[in-house]
Amino acid sequence: MARKKNGSEKRTRNSDDASPSLGKKIQDWFSAFSQTMAWVTGRPGTFLLAISFIVVWAITGPIFGFSDTWQLVINTSTTIVTFLMVFLIQNTQYRDTMAVQLKLAEVILAMKGVPDQFATIEDLSDDELEALHDKCRKQAETTLDHLNRRKKKS
Repeated sequence: MARKKNGSEKRTRNSDDASPSLGKKIQDWFSAFSQTMAWVTGRPGTFLLAISFIVVWAITGPIFGFSDTWQLVINTSTTIVTFLMVFLIQNTQYRDTMAVQLKLAEVILAMKGVPDQFATIEDLSDDELEALHDKCRKQAETTLDHLNRRKKKS
């Protein structure tokens, strides 16, 4: 066990502990599943399948007399699909955002003259972001004024 800053104990993985925890296995499975589902649901064939389901449902309306059960089928189906897709979309969006942030951080860290704080800017509080935004805007305005003065001189 290792100690956290606040004094509580944190379990660390021993080198002899070869099997990942159940939580890690579930996380890895969900990550792979959500990536696959994002790919599958984004395909034109999946869209056509959904349209076909709605067309079949609409055609069967007169057969079932537009009953409450008939309406309940589409309402329940769309609610369940929407509910599940929210989690898949959120997972995919989180992964994509994290990947973009990491790539940008790598570019920022590789550039000379750029403060390192920009590499972890997503970790700043709202007030810190606002202050940094104001600082950058003022710096951009100063640079623009300088460029405009140089243009007038030439």
